[in-house]
Amino acid sequence: SSNRSRTRTSKKKPSTRKSATRRKKFENYHAALKYLYERTDVERTRPSRVPEGTFKLDRMRAILEGLENPHESLRFVHVGGTNGKGSTVAMISTCLQECGYAVGTYTSPHLVDIRERIQINDHVISYPAFTELMTRVARAADDAEKKHGQASFFELMTALGFLYFAEQAVDVVIAEVGLGGRLDSTNVITPEVSVVTSISLDHMHFLGKTLPEIATEKAGIFKPGVPALVAKQETAVNEVFRAKSAEVGAPLYMLGDNVDFSNRFEANQQLGPHTRVGIAMGKITFEHVPVPLPGEHQATNCGLALTVLALLRERGFDVPESKIITGLEKTVIPGRMEVLGREPRVLLDGAHNPAALQALVRSIGAHIPYDSMVMIVGCSADKDVDGILEKVALGGDKVIFTRTKGNPRAADAEQLAHRFTELSGKVCQTAASLEEALSIAGRAAGRDDLVVITGSFYLVGEAKKLLSDRAAKLAASAAN
Repeated sequence: SSNRSRTRTSKKKPSTRKSATRRKKFENYHAALKYLYERTDVERTRPSRVPEGTFKLDRMRAILEGLENPHESLRFVHVGGTNGKGSTVAMISTCLQECGYAVGTYTSPHLVDIRERIQINDHVISYPAFTELMTRVARAADDAEKKHGQASFFELMTALGFLYFAEQAVDVVIAEVGLGGRLDSTNVITPEVSVVTSISLDHMHFLGKTLPEIATEKAGIFKPGVPALVAKQETAVNEVFRAKSAEVGAPLYMLGDNVDFSNRFEANQQLGPHTRVGIAMGKITFEHVPVPLPGEHQATNCGLALTVLALLRERGFDVPESKIITGLEKTVIPGRMEVLGREPRVLLDGAHNPAALQALVRSIGAHIPYDSMVMIVGCSADKDVDGILEKVALGGDKVIFTRTKGNPRAADAEQLAHRFTELSGKVCQTAASLEEALSIAGRAAGRDDLVVITGSFYLVGEAKKLLSDRAAKLAASAAN
């Protein structure tokens, strides 16, 4: 399989342009980043400012064409949905690595470093590779832009990821949809399996206002003849999945419906409280598999990951059950129920919509003993803010609202606090920065309390950086 990417059929077309007009190489990583960040980044722009035509696949196809279609030499698993994409990708990836495959993962957003989005076997793309490939991507984009208008941040990153994975000849790529599905830049691939995780209301200004509308967008990744795997959920959503898969001609696999799914919560000395899941699909069964991540919702994600592995086994992948169990044990997801520090413990979670926050509060309740919970919350203004605040009111004994530096869409802390008190009748505090929020929390929290930082990936990314810098300083001063 490793020489697949070396047997390209497309020939380089002779360049008709004078080399003088050709973009120069980026001198260094910072130059490549600067070019990238000058583009529309839908993750960070207010909805009103997204240029018309940002979501079109012709431009993405033209850029890839200019790079000789690197994605055509790759095998993919395509993962969409509202919540649980990251966890599902991580579980599939770790299991396949454990089975001896070279696995590319393409995910978003990143927490601290943009290179986290493009990894092979848990190693991020190097600075030199990023810089060199971004020059080639930018040149392909220059050509495509003449006809198709300016490429977006996400299109350029996706092209870079696909090019890197093809050149490194990985065995399989687990690609996470950036936004929606139907018109997402990743939707130019023909995968081995398409997966849609749970659907809830998020990004409504792009994707529609109701669950069926959102499900229709997400099901846009279904392809003719490619197994479409979904989790059974609300009837209206299931109906969309059934209709879309039939319309496209994709065989539908529904966890909890035509894929048998069992899960049970148990506790023992060795693993503490945890969930075990099993799936059965045709001849393939996985039984009593421990779910590596806390929370009921992770049982579903784990069931989806196991079903993907079963479907890949049908497609010739060698995935023994013993390796899968070891792989799952090793799965960790930065920024999901991640606990740092002690006395008080600080938990980071990127939950950024009501469904994810509810799952978080439940998981903490089931898995983490604490006296009282101090929540530091920041979120984007274009989310279902009231829904988020209601869940925060259920979980937090003390709540501090703040605003992330890195996110121009961040909601104002004072406005969040005002609305929170209106909705819940509870008092809360605000902090101008995350540092200030952490110092308020530090004074308020006893050693057996839990400080939870949540509401947005940007906030969690900033917290991770801040806390690791702090730990490094402490270690350095202890060493001296």
